Amino acid sequence: MEDQEILAKFADPAARNVAFNQLVRKYQSKIYWHVRKMVIDHDDADDLTQDVFVKVWNHLGNFRQDASLYTWIYRIATNECLNFLSSKRRKFFLPLHDVAAELTQKVEADPGLAGDEIELRLQKAILRLPDKQRLVFNMKYYDEITYEQMADITGTSVGALKASYHHAVKKIEQYVNEESHLH
Repeated sequence: MEDQEILAKFADPAARNVAFNQLVRKYQSKIYWHVRKMVIDHDDADDLTQDVFVKVWNHLGNFRQDASLYTWIYRIATNECLNFLSSKRRKFFLPLHDVAAELTQKVEADPGLAGDEIELRLQKAILRLPDKQRLVFNMKYYDEITYEQMADITGTSVGALKASYHHAVKKIEQYVNEESHLH
């Protein structure tokens, strides 16, 4: 079902629940995996995905359609992830590498996420990136989102996003090369 139809239905109080269920069905899986790649833990990702859709429900009436619906939902999900990760650090007074280490253990313990040896190495490398770089890398590499869409989602310039992606790729290559010399 097209986004425009969903939005038109949502505007009608009698059809609102049906429209929202269609929206959730259409985007839930994409949003879940976007969140999961950032927070790693299934339960955290599940909770955050629910939080995202609660926010979507609360604010969809004010959605001005200056971006696509998907971009708008993605922006909410992205902010939820970044807030979650930064509050997790504050709560446990964890420096960046401790959170990365904790998430790495979760990746290693989850056969659904780990994949093969190379994918596992890539995942570990991605987890060492600062959150914003990790976000940009995930969006480009896994979700194949254009820089223009990313700029809408993150409120960051295309030039800055390209630079972030470039830095992320360099750091990942460096880490994967170091790791392969150890094995």
